[in-house]
Parts: sequence; structure tokens; C-alpha cells
Amino acid sequence: MATTALPLLHLLPRIVCAAFFACLPGLVAGIRKDIGLAAPIMCRSTVQGRHLISDDNGYVCSSLSIDPWSRCCPRTGSRFSCQGCKLDLQCCDSYEYCVSCCLNPSRTKETDVLKLKVARPVTSGTYRNVFDFCMGRCRHSSASVVHENAYASDFHHCFLLQQNSSGSADSGSGPRLDGINISIGRRGESCSSVCRAKGQSCVPSRLSVLNKCEILQKYMRCKSGCFSSLGPDQPAQVVDEAPSNLNPGACLYMQMDERLTCDGSHQHTRRLCPCA
Repeated sequence: MATTALPLLHLLPRIVCAAFFACLPGLVAGIRKDIGLAAPIMCRSTVQGRHLISDDNGYVCSSLSIDPWSRCCPRTGSRFSCQGCKLDLQCCDSYEYCVSCCLNPSRTKETDVLKLKVARPVTSGTYRNVFDFCMGRCRHSSASVVHENAYASDFHHCFLLQQNSSGSADSGSGPRLDGINISIGRRGESCSSVCRAKGQSCVPSRLSVLNKCEILQKYMRCKSGCFSSLGPDQPAQVVDEAPSNLNPGACLYMQMDERLTCDGSHQHTRRLCPCA
């Protein structure tokens, strides 16, 4: 009797272990495959201002409150804020709020932006996304970049999107310039003065025809590129002798044709003028 029970006592621990593990789910089956780590949210943000920053989600925040790891602004403020902006002109007094306002899909259509050239129609590429467009457009319209003290208004950060934004000339420019004597003024000279010196008059309705990069590049060197701006002296070229922060050699075309005038001038530019 004792002899028969001894082998069973040796087998008892194995039987208990087998029964215990049989009650547990398989290790592989117990691993859930539908759980994954959430992708980290990262933002692109502006770097121009010392105090304010705008991220690519359309939020504006102070440089101290931005998340140092994600570069995202807190979501506590208004998205696509147009604080300090004149919406009829699509211009703002702050670069960061210009970018934020510009990012609003109801104001800037991605399909339109992706067709635009960054600068020169021939040598430059197109914008990759709306954030790149808004950063570039708001910055290029700034007096600090192109035309120091050229604007009477503080609202010189603009994101206006128009057909002429690429600076490209349309195929009908030739016929529209029939009978027009295209003249280049001296430094600081208005088109009214340029044409008057030739015994002619400036033709305001033809300024919009000249207000394109392809036309400017045809008559001027534009060695530093061609950019949109808001100065009353455009279309024009910044003279080589201008201070370095005014982008010497750059050609400038007006963002808004309706603001073109024959009387505008600037001490550091030479105008391209339609005389007849």
C-alpha cells in the first residue's frame, strides 16, 4: 500500500502545476494587438518674433508658453485669430496674427496656394503647403524685409491671395501696351515726373500691366529676385546703393492693383512707368 502511494506523491506537484497553467489563457493570446502608442503631435511654428509665435494649427501664443518639445501653442486661445487685422485688406499689424488669420481654410484655399510660385516664375518652386505660403506671404509684405519706412499704415503684414500673386504676366500684355512708352525712372522719381520729362503723361490704367515679375525682369535686372509688396512706388526695383536690409537689386510688384499710382516714389527705388 505504501509502495503504491509513493510514486503518486512524486507526481502530485506536476499534476498541480499542469492544472494551474491550464486555467491561464495562453501568453500569446493574452497580448492585445489592437493597442498602439498614439503618434506624437508635433507642430511647425514661426520663428520671426521675439514675443509671439504662431503654429501651423492656427494658434498664437507667447514664446514662453509654447510647448518646448512639440513646438505647439496651447489650445486655450482662439484658432485662426485675426487680432489686429483689417480683413477688407487682408493685412495685419502683427506677423504672427497675419499667419494665424491666413491659415483659416475659409480665407486661404490650399488648391490655390499650391499653384503659386514662391518668387521668380522660372527659377523657383511652388509652395508646399498653406503654412509655408502664409509664413512667406506675411513676411515678404513686411516693411522690415523689403521697404523700410515705405508704408504709412502699420498693417503691412498681408496675405492677400490674387491671380497676380505669382507675379506672372498674362498672354495679353503685348496688345495692352500698344502705344505705351515704357520708361525707367531715376532713383526716387515718380512715374508722373518720369513721363513729364519726356513730354508725355503717365497712364495709370497701364500700371497693372507692368505690375508683374515677368515684365519687371524684362526691363530691369532683378538680380535679387522679385517679390510682392505694398509700396506706393511699385512696380519698381530697389537700387544697388540701398541699405542691405532693403534687399538691393530686388524687384517689387504691388499686391493690390487698385492701389497703383503714378505719383508714388521712394528714395531707394527706380520705377517702371507707362508713358504716352
